[in-house]
Amino acid sequence: MSDIALWNGALELLLVHCQGEIGKVIVGGAPEIPGATILDKMNYINNVDDSLRRFVTLEPRGHVAMSVNLLLPPCRPDADAAFIVLQPDRAHPMSGSNCICVVTALLETGRVKMVEPVSVVRLDTAAGLITARARCENGRCVSVSLDNVPAFVVELDMKVKTSDYGILRADIAFGGVFYALVDVAQIGLAIVPENARALAEAGIAIKADLRGQIKVNHPEIPGLDEVAYVMFRARDADGAIVTCTTLKPGRVDRSPCGTGSSANLAVMFERNEVSVGDSLTSRSIIGGTFEAEAIGEAVVGKHRAVLPRITGKAWIYGREQLRVNPDDPFVTGFALSDTWGPQVGEL
Repeated sequence: MSDIALWNGALELLLVHCQGEIGKVIVGGAPEIPGATILDKMNYINNVDDSLRRFVTLEPRGHVAMSVNLLLPPCRPDADAAFIVLQPDRAHPMSGSNCICVVTALLETGRVKMVEPVSVVRLDTAAGLITARARCENGRCVSVSLDNVPAFVVELDMKVKTSDYGILRADIAFGGVFYALVDVAQIGLAIVPENARALAEAGIAIKADLRGQIKVNHPEIPGLDEVAYVMFRARDADGAIVTCTTLKPGRVDRSPCGTGSSANLAVMFERNEVSVGDSLTSRSIIGGTFEAEAIGEAVVGKHRAVLPRITGKAWIYGREQLRVNPDDPFVTGFALSDTWGPQVGEL
């Protein structure tokens, strides 16, 4: 195991979930991550040493349906804290549900001073500065609103050749990471709990099909250059957008997905289906909700962009400590296909 994970003592983690999606927060004991910016640090984890990520996300310490957020000091003077999202496949620059978990953890543990009725927390991420406004009562975060980075469309109605479904149409958009957004009716499924495994496998297969068919590069942030997730979507009778983001190696997001909801807001903005000041409800596969609001517009490179605000709630439900044992044969983690799915070999 590389030096980065040979720290002394124990990792301290808060156990947090946002609308059912687990987003643990490492609040102490982590090693130093080299890099002058949070983007540099994320790229170091992805390209040089991924031992910490593997240690906390894979078995026997982790499991498939969760993320772990590495809390860091900010690298920019206008931020209160920083974080990187650690998932089984890689480190990611931004996640709405995980950001809500981080803000809740910072405020409810006093790491950032809580001010009632509204606390403002500015977070340094690899995707840019995120401003969060938490509505607080009696020492608790009642809700968290994230002013996300500008979201924009790369391509509308892209024809994607797939191995299982023929030609599908997908919208390619950025909402903190890049998404392929697919109307779920095209694959003959509904976004309901009993279809979770089928949706997960379909999303991972379509993500693999996308290789070589689309190139993405954020015009202002080097290294953000892949379609991270396939998100299926539908519309409920009450007008809410039903979301189902699929994550490697093969699972679905339990939350309505903040960055995916931002990417979808950008698609609707590009199609003139929403305007600045409009808001919509994003609903998850288990019924949790986020509110997604268009609060402004911007330009990113050559792209017309929308400024999204995502509002949701998280709950702290426990604490844990993890430590490295020098003789542990599984210190780098493992995963088995019985729970992680057939794509486990890609981790």
